[in-house]
Amino acid sequence: MCPCCAKTFKAEPPRGLEPGSPFGPEPRAYVIYLRSVQGIPLARLSALLKDLFGLEISEGALVNILRAAGAAFAEQADRLKANLKGGSVIASDETGLRVGKKNTWLWVFHDGPTALFLANQGRAKTVVEAFLGDWRPDYWISDRYGGQMGWAVKGHQFCLAHLIRDTRYQMEAGDTIIAPAFLGLLKRACAIGRRRDALNDAKLKLLQAQLVGRLSRILALTPDSDAARALIKVINKIRRHLFVFITNRALSATNNGSERALRPCAVYRKITNGFRSEWAAVLYADTRSVIETGRRRSVRAIDAIRLTLGGNPIPNIA
Repeated sequence: MCPCCAKTFKAEPPRGLEPGSPFGPEPRAYVIYLRSVQGIPLARLSALLKDLFGLEISEGALVNILRAAGAAFAEQADRLKANLKGGSVIASDETGLRVGKKNTWLWVFHDGPTALFLANQGRAKTVVEAFLGDWRPDYWISDRYGGQMGWAVKGHQFCLAHLIRDTRYQMEAGDTIIAPAFLGLLKRACAIGRRRDALNDAKLKLLQAQLVGRLSRILALTPDSDAARALIKVINKIRRHLFVFITNRALSATNNGSERALRPCAVYRKITNGFRSEWAAVLYADTRSVIETGRRRSVRAIDAIRLTLGGNPIPNIA
């Protein structure tokens, strides 16, 4: 069955991919790249391979190629998961995913040169718990969704970009006291983060203390609307998660890395309307893990796919 439509194909051996073929494993890598990265439908992909390489590969054979690659990509994903657990920071986010008639989720967990995607999961804390097992990172970066909270040993940094957006909404709702002051504070914190590499640790501690003091003065202001009072409640609840990044150079002020990692997935979802088969969604998540990790390690997508099909790890050559 096609992973992205309900059509069932007869399995046929692909002509031109037999053992000893002059094309070797290359067409398999091309099939996975063009399907998973470029989102080319199977019918068009079959025609493309025939026109470019003279390969007569039916749609059913293309599905077989994709499905057969699942084990190699799952093995690579296991390596990436182990890489992530060798660090001390995790950033995460999730986006919607359609599998069959169900709305599910595609998660991303990443840090530095490694990214791992998980599909066909829920949106509850159990997803993160299953991913982490008994291991816990020192720090976590995310938005304010509760499923991503409570996993870090030392500190959790909330995405200030999300907070800036939400604070602007509060200003539009009529808050002229708390929201403008809080927005200025968040922008100041982000500005410090951008020049953090030029500052020594003592200076960063001083700046963090100044930010905390300024926040306390904002909370002491008299709110002028229901929106302002609501914002004060939110700030009091999350204040300890606002400026963790200032003195921890391994953290960022925003969760934009997760947003960028998920953006191609959102585009792919719009192109394909999701997946009919769970295995196809899992393969896509593993493929995105390989592609995104390759990008972060300065390895081209097609080369990362080739390495994976060959059973080799993705080197960090950045």
